[in-house]
Amino acid sequence: MMFRRLSRSGIAFLPFLIVLGGCGSREASQPSTASSSTGAVTTTPPIAGVRTFVIVPGESTASYHANEEFFAGAFRRLGMQPGKIEAVGSTQAVQGHFQLDPARPTAGLGDHTFTVRMDMLTSDQSRRDDYLREVRDDGPSFYSYPLATFKATAVESGSSANSGAGELNIRLTGDLTIREITRRKVFDVKARLSGDTLTGTGTTRFLLSDFGIGPISFYDTLTVADAIGIEVQFTARVQPK
Repeated sequence: MMFRRLSRSGIAFLPFLIVLGGCGSREASQPSTASSSTGAVTTTPPIAGVRTFVIVPGESTASYHANEEFFAGAFRRLGMQPGKIEAVGSTQAVQGHFQLDPARPTAGLGDHTFTVRMDMLTSDQSRRDDYLREVRDDGPSFYSYPLATFKATAVESGSSANSGAGELNIRLTGDLTIREITRRKVFDVKARLSGDTLTGTGTTRFLLSDFGIGPISFYDTLTVADAIGIEVQFTARVQPK
């Protein structure tokens, strides 16, 4: 394997992902009961307007976008022509949910979580994918901790959107955890509601070094830029009651 001549620390870069935490827990939309002092049972109605949209993995994709630069030695060692390329890896191993009122998407925040299987990401180079799963540097490999998790802690309005026409633009701030390392990150989400289906894209950028990866550089062979982009294209449908 030509990539194995370089380093066991991983020729590939950390992708993401993902992605995106929802807006509340499932229980928040369900009625709850409590006993009064007289022994009667009272019922708390569900929050008006709030719906839970569950991501459909088969109709959703999480991907990373990173810049690689190959030098003169890359052809001799890897069979790669010198130059700059954008490497893209993706997976449909995405799970999570949004819980919000489409008419007032920034009114309140619940327990939102979203996960992506890092060990399921694939690109156009199997050797890159193999080393991505094995990468260790300052942390465990993705074989040991395959899930990247985002949990939202705040929600605010993004650029202008027309909620009356089913358009939602929001910014989700929260904790992104990868290989037991947690950092505060922000996702920009643009979505459209049609009936009970929410479709859209969530994007963010961060540094690989934030999560103990790199810098990735091999003399006379290649470098990988520290900044990486994450994109999640999702389809989510209202959870049946």
